[in-house]
Amino acid sequence: MTAPVWDPGQYLRHADHRTRPFHDLLARIGPLPHEPAPRIADLGCGAGNVTTVLAERWPAARVTGYDTSPQMLERARTHAGPLLDFTEADAATWTPTETYDLIVSNALLQWVPGHTARLRHWLDALTPGGTLAFQVPGNFDAPSHTLMRELAESPRWRTRLGGLLRHGDAVHTPAGYLEHLTAPGRTVDVWETTYLHLLHGEDAVLDWVKGTGLRPLLDALADDPEARDAFLGEYRDLLRTAYPAGPHGTVFPFRRIFAVARTAG
Repeated sequence: MTAPVWDPGQYLRHADHRTRPFHDLLARIGPLPHEPAPRIADLGCGAGNVTTVLAERWPAARVTGYDTSPQMLERARTHAGPLLDFTEADAATWTPTETYDLIVSNALLQWVPGHTARLRHWLDALTPGGTLAFQVPGNFDAPSHTLMRELAESPRWRTRLGGLLRHGDAVHTPAGYLEHLTAPGRTVDVWETTYLHLLHGEDAVLDWVKGTGLRPLLDALADDPEARDAFLGEYRDLLRTAYPAGPHGTVFPFRRIFAVARTAG
């Protein structure tokens, strides 16, 4: 899968809702080795807004955010400091060259086909008692995604957009992650949560997916604004039916899957 071109401004338009799962993940991470100054990696750091949360929780930690997107890294580096840095790395191939007390990943692994094969490399890079923690969206069967795929595969759009989108197998079930992470001496916590995000503004769900799942299609239509606007118009109408606006905003149910694996100390 070709990495999409990211728009940090669009992504951060819903930063409050997007960041909440990271806080819930962080709440399940216990004490780390080498506290108060652990070594931490944020894999798929994006715009760096959640990486700063790590730096705030462990002020003496050396934290590195890794990402492939030049646009996201440019925004992330505005947060850089003496103990906080950002560098380019692809999660599909990243094999740590040093040990970490915590490797964390927030809403990245769905973009990495076969990512469970990478988990072993990251677990092997943890110091004794270290933690691997991640969360991924589990909503690929939600209307926001099924309607997007169906429209992209429809006769009008199939030639240009067919095969570009991820499907339900982009992530595993909670039980699947539990199986991949569990090993003797390792403590594993896997769970799922469905958030009911109350979004505001016109066509709020469309605005949300413009920052994430819709990126591959927007890239494919970037050279044809008329076609891009036509596709967005059709998709917008489908979303309006699937997610009708109410008197207090638009309810957007969003399922996420979490995993925290702690190695033996």
